[in-house]
Amino acid sequence: MTTLTQMWMTLLLSNVLPSDHNSDLPLPKCQLVYAILTRMSVQVAQLIADAIYLFAGMPPTRNPLDPDKSNRARGFPALITGLCQSFGVPVTPSKVIRPPITRAFIEKYCMPR
Repeated sequence: MTTLTQMWMTLLLSNVLPSDHNSDLPLPKCQLVYAILTRMSVQVAQLIADAIYLFAGMPPTRNPLDPDKSNRARGFPALITGLCQSFGVPVTPSKVIRPPITRAFIEKYCMPR
């Protein structure tokens, strides 16, 4: 993959269509990367809204070690935390939110090897 493709993949899998891991790119997300790279029109806000809707409608799954806790991934933690903070809601995240994609991140993870 080119550096640019890896950057778009990382952005999509981290922020637009988050998943539990970023080690693979399923076909629909691969098609989205292709659409972006070929400058096709993409409704990113609609993609995020649809993904939030799906996350909200998923039934909770229970952690086998602690049945009182859910082990399902949370969708868009940085977006939701940032919106809460901007409206003055006190926020103390229990999990570390992925750092922003910076030049150092790109050089470390997206450059050809």
